[in-house]
Amino acid sequence: MKFIETLKNIWKIEELRSKILTTLLFVLIYRFGSFVVLPGIDPEALVALKSQTSGGLMSLLDMFSGGAFSNASIFALGIMPYITASIVVQLLTIAIPYFQKMQREGESGRRKMNQLTRYLTVAILLLQGPSYLVNLKVQLGHAGAAMPAGVWFSVSSTIILCAGSMFVMWLGERMTDRGIGNGISMLIMIGIIARFPGALLQEFTSKLNDAGGGLVMFLAEIVVLLLVIAACILLVQGTRKVPVQYAKRMVGNKQYGGVRQYIPLKVNAAGVMPIIFAQAIMMIPIMIAGFNADNVGNFMRLFMDNTSFLYNFVFAILIIVFTYFYTAITINPTQMAEEMKINNGFIPGVKPGKKTAEYLDNIMDRITLPGSFFLAIVAILPAFASIFGVTSEFSQFYGGTSLLILVGVVLDTLQQIESHLLMRHYDGLMESGRIKGRTGSIAAY
Repeated sequence: MKFIETLKNIWKIEELRSKILTTLLFVLIYRFGSFVVLPGIDPEALVALKSQTSGGLMSLLDMFSGGAFSNASIFALGIMPYITASIVVQLLTIAIPYFQKMQREGESGRRKMNQLTRYLTVAILLLQGPSYLVNLKVQLGHAGAAMPAGVWFSVSSTIILCAGSMFVMWLGERMTDRGIGNGISMLIMIGIIARFPGALLQEFTSKLNDAGGGLVMFLAEIVVLLLVIAACILLVQGTRKVPVQYAKRMVGNKQYGGVRQYIPLKVNAAGVMPIIFAQAIMMIPIMIAGFNADNVGNFMRLFMDNTSFLYNFVFAILIIVFTYFYTAITINPTQMAEEMKINNGFIPGVKPGKKTAEYLDNIMDRITLPGSFFLAIVAILPAFASIFGVTSEFSQFYGGTSLLILVGVVLDTLQQIESHLLMRHYDGLMESGRIKGRTGSIAAY
């Protein structure tokens, strides 16, 4: 079988084998840490916290942390504070000249920005840590238990939560350096996958107990889920090819150019980043409320309900805006036009230089618009799934952040594995052609 032969070829490549085993080791460390409960907390008294995170926006928070949030784990705050800090730093590069200059400094500038991102992550964690402990105290009270009293417990637990999230960030960076795929993306994907078997079993049990054709509905839901996955793959891989003609030129006795090539412009050049940006902003209200929606007004509560119209409308608008924003900082038509001009390339019927940059910019605007709308529709699909009777946990896999992250990270990882195979003159993973990954990566800051 080709699958068995491919696995053997992967195992034969020492570097690839080492990367995969290292990634698995880091994943095991991450999963183990998500079950290590904060000192002084009784794991048996977390029933109310698990119930709180079984649906709504809290379910998403728990999903991103791989269940660590509902386990009151040392990794409870997860990787989201780092992502939030990264978003703030990226926005500052647009608004503040100092950060723009730093971005243009190359590798040294990136190191400075990464260091600033880490400092900002710590500041966010120091704010979120006490909020998490306040919510944990309330939920333990609902279960008839109590959290250890005293300032020392609050301070030490906040430090542990901060250290746990920073360790997760460090683990993700080491996975990127020594493992396969993008580390931060992989950790989020592992957290999402960890929730899938339980959500699927819960949905199956729910439909099994439904006397009105429950199993037929369950099979229909699986078919719809597969169709949504196919749509996500098309969204990640969709491109528009722009023809580029290279002029003939002679260097000595050799002729170069005279060929036509194509620039593949991504329909969704921003990848999953607009959803990550928008999701981080939509989680701000619930974080300000201390992860507890009981003590806020009705208007604020709507922003904490991921099935409400207001939440999904604002979420979709933010995704469209951030799609244009991230595409603008990812794709540089002026630079592309200059590179074509240097290499004696031109787009047929378009003058080189400024006209080519304007032409590419117009194409990106036209293909980004439907891409952004499609991305927004996929992002709010879980709300529609909930309306049609799908359980809250399983509905998260019908689109939104979870499914796009799964599709994007899997394609990226498979693309890297295939590159290693092709470099050693082995067959790729697919007979029909090479795997296309995405351009936007969660940790590509």
